[in-house]
Amino acid sequence: MERTSTANDLTDRLRTRLETERKKIEELTANELRRLGKNSRRVARSALRSIERDTEEAVGRMRELLVKAWLRPLIVGMSLWLGIFAGSWATMQWLSRSIQDRIETAAELGREIEDARRTLAQLEVDTWGIVFHEIEGERFVVVPDRALDDPPWRVDDRPALKLSNE
Repeated sequence: MERTSTANDLTDRLRTRLETERKKIEELTANELRRLGKNSRRVARSALRSIERDTEEAVGRMRELLVKAWLRPLIVGMSLWLGIFAGSWATMQWLSRSIQDRIETAAELGREIEDARRTLAQLEVDTWGIVFHEIEGERFVVVPDRALDDPPWRVDDRPALKLSNE
């Protein structure tokens, strides 16, 4: 007996065929989506590596710029500090030497003054207080008080003798 197709058979066959076609399309779509996902991950990883490499290069260039940007002021600052330090040290050394020289000079002058005072005191003892004095071209010998009873001249309120002009 030959079988005749009925509407239900046709519907069942179409349904089976559609189901088979749908499964094939789903499998194909799933395979394509998996391939697309793998390719997308590969492209994303490549892009990420490229971005990381570019970022590292940019950071390296920025570090160089920052080092150069800080290096110049640092060198200038250190140079200024060194100049100020060296100048201050040299000035202090010069002032110290100058003060020391002046102290030594003052001490030496004090000794010389004291020697001159001793010499002058000794001269007064040796000359019995006699002093030579000149007033307007006339020369006098000034003698100690009470050396003359009636002095003919007085110089600085002390008795004096006038010397001849010859």
